[in-house]
Amino acid sequence: MLVDSPPEQSAEPISAAASQRRHAVRATGLLVSVGLLLLVCVASIAVGAKSIPLSDVWHGMFHNAGAGNDVIVHDVRVPRTLLGLIVGAALGLAGAVMQALTRNPLAEPGLLGVNAGASAAVVSAISFLGVTSLTGYVWFAFLGAAVVSVLVYILGGSRGATPVRLALAGTAATAALYGYINAVQLLDAAALERLRFWTVGSLASADMATIGKVAPFIGVGVVLALLLALPLNAMEMGDDTARALGAHLNRTRALAMLTVTLLCGAATAACGPIVFIGLMIPHLVRTITGPDMRWILPYATVLSPVLLLGADVVGRVVTRPSELQVGVVTALIGGPVFIHLVRRKRMAQL
Repeated sequence: MLVDSPPEQSAEPISAAASQRRHAVRATGLLVSVGLLLLVCVASIAVGAKSIPLSDVWHGMFHNAGAGNDVIVHDVRVPRTLLGLIVGAALGLAGAVMQALTRNPLAEPGLLGVNAGASAAVVSAISFLGVTSLTGYVWFAFLGAAVVSVLVYILGGSRGATPVRLALAGTAATAALYGYINAVQLLDAAALERLRFWTVGSLASADMATIGKVAPFIGVGVVLALLLALPLNAMEMGDDTARALGAHLNRTRALAMLTVTLLCGAATAACGPIVFIGLMIPHLVRTITGPDMRWILPYATVLSPVLLLGADVVGRVVTRPSELQVGVVTALIGGPVFIHLVRRKRMAQL
């Protein structure tokens, strides 16, 4: 007697259900990340080198009388938090785009010489043109970052650019530019003194004028990065596969380099070269989202400011009543993380 076997379940509903669960987990994680960012922003405004009661913090934010603690909260801590928000987002996005562009999991924005170009331009402006204000640094730093990015793209082969060529060209440009920077600083003690805090990386000099200068560039860079999610997804699977999927490799690489220049150039101009944000956050995000750039980029936009502002708060608290620059704190955190990544078996085989 034949017994009818139960019909086999189709794999499609299972796959769709699994996809929906992953989507729900990622969306929930993103909402949690936004909540964490809000908490860090509150901490950045409420906590600093000087202890201020929460009632005074609230008064300074919404009822600024122009004196005492109100000035510290409204004119110092709020701009500092806003600058940390946009700079953190810029550095995290730039790192995620760089790693996808070069297919190098240890890449970070400085790999294309952006930080070195910005630093070289600022050193030149200080030493040869007498520029002394932070708002003056911004334009020179951004110009230097843009020029070096174009140069690296040309040296990397322009239309025939590959991830390896771009990385090698960026490394060579960085070495040459830092040699120039050191030479100028040794010959001009005044330039060395004025550049000392900028090269460490700090949010301490934040003001609304600086934010107004760099925010448009970062805004354009954020939009470009998010629009590049699908082409970068294709490129991460290799050039041949990307072409088969219809990706325009040269156009995507050019736009990705423009994106990194806008994001990292503006961030470096405002705060100096802050390291490891663009390296650490994309790695952390991939453990949550997997390799999909459509999720990596929004997560990096939210979590990078969490790390930057959190490090800034730590720097303000641990050495009270003075401050430890945020670039130092991120370097102290990022160094061990970088060593861990290099020692991982999968990284060692790249």
